[in-house]
Amino acid sequence: MSRIGNKPIAVPQGIEANLNGKDLTVKGPKGALSMTFVNDVDAKLEDGNITVRPVGETKRARSMWGMQRTLASNLIEGVTNGYTKTLLLVGVGYRAALQGKQIKLQLGFSHDVMFQIPEGIDVKCPDQTTIIISGIDKQKVGQVAAEIREWRKPEPYKGKGVKYADEYIFRKEGKKK
Repeated sequence: MSRIGNKPIAVPQGIEANLNGKDLTVKGPKGALSMTFVNDVDAKLEDGNITVRPVGETKRARSMWGMQRTLASNLIEGVTNGYTKTLLLVGVGYRAALQGKQIKLQLGFSHDVMFQIPEGIDVKCPDQTTIIISGIDKQKVGQVAAEIREWRKPEPYKGKGVKYADEYIFRKEGKKK
């Protein structure tokens, strides 16, 4: 029995949700998103709530139940409030600057890294060591943040690299004499 899957998804005031067979479309003040439920779950929209139930008692149906409910919940959260990830650049000479639809990253390489910002993602650089990524699609926001972080992951000795703002870097002790 899925604890997450049992909870109905409340559709807030001002959000328009349409369920057409297995296709869910959600429109809100920030934009519109859509998803298609897998065949193993059944979704219903009634009284301003979306409920998700497994079709059978198969292992796949039970495992998809909670995940599909969470994906639908993420759509509603995205068009209502949106999602934000903050990256911090830690290290001497590590900088980020916005140039049109690209981010210019100086990460200690012999060359600058130019990262193309995908459609539907908003990026801000309030200072040279902070990158704020925001958008309505949770998966896209997380993917862009992960791709930028991949260029220079934080290392455990000095903590240099690109890290999430809420990330804790486990530090190691250096060599002893």
